[in-house]
Amino acid sequence: MSSQYSFVQKALAFSVHIFTSTGVIAAILAIIAISDYQRMGEYKLREAMIWLFIAFIIDGIDGSFARKFKTSEIFPGWDGKSIDYVIDFATYAIIPAFFIYESGILPEEYRFLGICCILLVSALYYGKNGMVSNDWYFVGFPVMWNMVAFMMYFVTDFSPMANLVWVILFCVLHFVPIKYPYPSRRNSLMIPNIIISVLFFIVNIAILYLHPQKIQWLNWVSVAVTIGFGLISLYVTLFDKK
Repeated sequence: MSSQYSFVQKALAFSVHIFTSTGVIAAILAIIAISDYQRMGEYKLREAMIWLFIAFIIDGIDGSFARKFKTSEIFPGWDGKSIDYVIDFATYAIIPAFFIYESGILPEEYRFLGICCILLVSALYYGKNGMVSNDWYFVGFPVMWNMVAFMMYFVTDFSPMANLVWVILFCVLHFVPIKYPYPSRRNSLMIPNIIISVLFFIVNIAILYLHPQKIQWLNWVSVAVTIGFGLISLYVTLFDKK
């Protein structure tokens, strides 16, 4: 740790690591809520998803704080990315898989197979070199099973077998070299990414808040925004050759 930084700078820099680490508290609270679902009812799944959203928000903004407060420069012996990866795999893969398993949105006879596929491809994806491109896009569908679980349980109304097909499709897309938006990083479509991301959060938080009441137009907007992410991904992959 360099002595050229003041106590306040050091405190702010290390507080970013503490802030990142709070994601694991949201993770364990999500697990507890899912575990209580069978005993206490559907509202526990809503609670679990709220905690996963909170973990998502923490992960989305901690990098900006780390760059602002020069965390890696002031504490070169601490790797914030490693902290991120530990928490991300829990909140983006393991816990959403548990959510999908417990919620009954997959066919009973295939639900264990379905979550095994989710976890295996997620682990493989994390081990892939070039997971993020030089121009700050995810290459291949990123490990975002929290959002897949949210869409399948709270927004769409597909049959369990159709949900299984979607799970298999997203598993395959992990390894298809399509470039997906990374909203917290500067890239060629930064402004559209931010606009769609903000709309995505507003609409889906409203859906979560109102659950179990379903407002059909909100669901359609959520689906449309998700399609918007997909269209940006296809455009960047096929046409943006910068």
